[in-house]
Amino acid sequence: MKVLIVGSGRREHAIAWKVAQSKKVEKIYCAPGNAGIAEYAECVNIGAMEFERLVAFAKEKQIDFTIIGMDDPLVGGIVDVFEAEGLRVFGPRKNAAILEGSKVFSKELMKKYQIPTADYETFDSADAAFTYLETASYPIVLKADGLALGKGVLICNNLEEARAGVKTIMLEKQFGSAGNRLVIEEFITGPEVSVLSFVDGDTIRIMTSAQDHKRAKDGDRGLNTGGMGTFSPSPFYTKEIDAFCKKYIYQPTVDAMKAEGRPFQGIIFFGLMLTEKGPRVLEYNARFGDPETQVVLPRMKNDIISVMEACIDGTLSEIELEFEDQAAVCVVLASKGYPEKYEKGFVIEGLKKIAEQDGYYAFHAGTKFDTEGNIVTNGGRVLGITAKGEDLKAARANAYQAVEWVHFENKYYRHDIGKAIDEVK
Repeated sequence: MKVLIVGSGRREHAIAWKVAQSKKVEKIYCAPGNAGIAEYAECVNIGAMEFERLVAFAKEKQIDFTIIGMDDPLVGGIVDVFEAEGLRVFGPRKNAAILEGSKVFSKELMKKYQIPTADYETFDSADAAFTYLETASYPIVLKADGLALGKGVLICNNLEEARAGVKTIMLEKQFGSAGNRLVIEEFITGPEVSVLSFVDGDTIRIMTSAQDHKRAKDGDRGLNTGGMGTFSPSPFYTKEIDAFCKKYIYQPTVDAMKAEGRPFQGIIFFGLMLTEKGPRVLEYNARFGDPETQVVLPRMKNDIISVMEACIDGTLSEIELEFEDQAAVCVVLASKGYPEKYEKGFVIEGLKKIAEQDGYYAFHAGTKFDTEGNIVTNGGRVLGITAKGEDLKAARANAYQAVEWVHFENKYYRHDIGKAIDEVK
């Protein structure tokens, strides 16, 4: 089987690594890929939003199976384009990817089908939002409706901050057209947990849990980012919580999408907050999460191609997902200054040592080859250094040991990824 993966980040690197283990696969391509993905796939210089070029490439190379890793092409309808050309592709169609593409849609879906989430109001104009804020309770959460690279969420402690947030999102358009509509949401508290799942339109199979750190600096301070590290499983995600979510959140979401005429086939990412009143859905994603994928897939025993094919064929009920008892921790190595201003082009050293160790992984995000063949930094988040261990504490120690093996100028990372582990008895 020839496989094409669409994307260029650590998520796609982890997917490529997992796909390469499948006995069904003989050749992998990735568009556009990165320096790490090149170890497993032939990278081709086609952008993820160049649908026509991707289709033409898939036909030329007689690709048997395409995996869409990124949110933008999914929300843009790439699956519909591939299917219209008779190509086999993994991911939700455009009318289902709206689950991630519009927070207004997802909130209204949850309200209609009584799926637990925070109370909210939606707004199409800044003036209406300003008026609402005058009598709102604080803290409060502002969410840009559309895709915003994981950064379109603002927590505001008072009216002044909230008004500034509305201005940033809706008037200044800091997140572009994603801010044309706005969700203002009740502020809720508790541990955040990420749960990934495979879905075939009817059946849902839950993967192992994970927990993400989004703030740039230690102690959950600094600006929101796309994720500075993660660990799996989450010690907060108990059997009781799992049972509740399966009954009131996971299957009801799949059933709701089908009832709306938007059957979902692919990955649903559930961003949960475990409040004192029970689990609540913070967000949905329509693809693998980043950096959650880097700690979930290394623990997954199944052949990923077999599972993905079952999602497309509607036979997921015949598959049981299996995960190792081991834990995994991922620490993101970023460029100093991320997520604002940072420099690129620094040579990365130490990757070979990680590759030589069993249970250690360096998943690439912002990397590329320079003219001399060196792997250099090419983005804000550069690498995801992942390590497994017999439990979370061991995995965390291993991950931070591996972090010290990798060097590049202006290397920056958080020192407290997985520290929440210590809070759970």
